[in-house]
Amino acid sequence: MDRETDDEVLGAVGPRLRALRRERGTTLAALAATTGISESTLSRLESGQRRPSLELLLPLARTYDVPLDDLVGAPPTGDPRIHLRPVRRHGMTFVPLSRRAGGVHAFKMIIPARPEPLEPAPQTHEGFEWLYVLSGRLRLVAGHRDLTLPPGQAAEFDTSLPHWLGSADGGAVELLILFGLQGLRAHVRPGANDTNEPSQEGS
Repeated sequence: MDRETDDEVLGAVGPRLRALRRERGTTLAALAATTGISESTLSRLESGQRRPSLELLLPLARTYDVPLDDLVGAPPTGDPRIHLRPVRRHGMTFVPLSRRAGGVHAFKMIIPARPEPLEPAPQTHEGFEWLYVLSGRLRLVAGHRDLTLPPGQAAEFDTSLPHWLGSADGGAVELLILFGLQGLRAHVRPGANDTNEPSQEGS
């Protein structure tokens, strides 16, 4: 198979950037404010009207927290390992287990132990989430449901519902999470309910 030309490689960057921005649920205005790149430049970059350069791609890679190779579609080097870069948010640690620009993303989430459990502070965002508790006791608040999940139990829910994850008893909790845009649902088994209410399954 012929190797891609430089123009073909660079021409694929724009659609990849647009898909990544939409997958992250951000706007051109918000991205411009974060990166310092103007909205018009970002728009032309995504549409292919602006040739990507290192000066433009570096701040975008930092903002999206992805390797620069992912933005330009660099060929694999033969190393199948994922170089994990944990991210800390709201006192919790998220370890990415996948690095594709679109589709379903996998994370390991670690909730540290605390002297007293936190009070729920539900939030909403676009997407759908599936989780599986590895250790500890997870408290899941989703809509009007308030559930405690021990190790080996799983749940899935629409993240447009007000939801919150935390420790049920103040102890540390570790869980696996699959997150995708609306419609990219990861079911534990065929026939899981298709409503907006969270479903819960045991081991």
